[in-house]
Amino acid sequence: MSEKPPLIHVVDDDEAMRKSLCWLIGSVGLETRDYASADAFCAAFSEDRPGCLILDVRMPGLSGLDLQETLNRLSARIPVIFLTGHGDVPMAARAFKAGAFDFLQKPCNDQILLDRINDAIAEHRRRLAESAMREELAARAGALTSRERQVAELVSLGLSTKEIAAQLGISSKTAEIHRHNALAKMQADTSAELASLWTRLEN
Repeated sequence: MSEKPPLIHVVDDDEAMRKSLCWLIGSVGLETRDYASADAFCAAFSEDRPGCLILDVRMPGLSGLDLQETLNRLSARIPVIFLTGHGDVPMAARAFKAGAFDFLQKPCNDQILLDRINDAIAEHRRRLAESAMREELAARAGALTSRERQVAELVSLGLSTKEIAAQLGISSKTAEIHRHNALAKMQADTSAELASLWTRLEN
């Protein structure tokens, strides 16, 4: 998913502004999709491509900040760049506290906006790749037996095979077999790599 061509979403109730933004973004070869309201965006949005959301704050119906909160509840990973002519410090603070990628004032320098869009695309690719990796790690961990999972957790804490055996009340040979199986199923070459993968899975 993170390798697909990017798509930039533009949400603004001002049609002239939407078209202007789409033209600017399209001029550097990026595909855009525009929406007249936050509700229209919600009805059509699918996070199947990397990109970002260019979002106005004040709009009829659902506001930009409300849309941001909705996306957070849905655990969406798309970066949000607010672009508004009605911003103030408390509004910007609320947006950043909720995870906004940036908060820009209209009119915004074209190059600054394009640079931030490219930064947001790179960030979204990173988030999507990280999410895909976590899903892959969860699938690998799901193949572990309950004992292999216990051993993997103890390996992630830095315990040796002998220490794991003592803690679980099993022989060192049995602990080593479970460690070996956990390594294989998690596709790790060493205990250190297994520990790293397990930490990523749990964080």
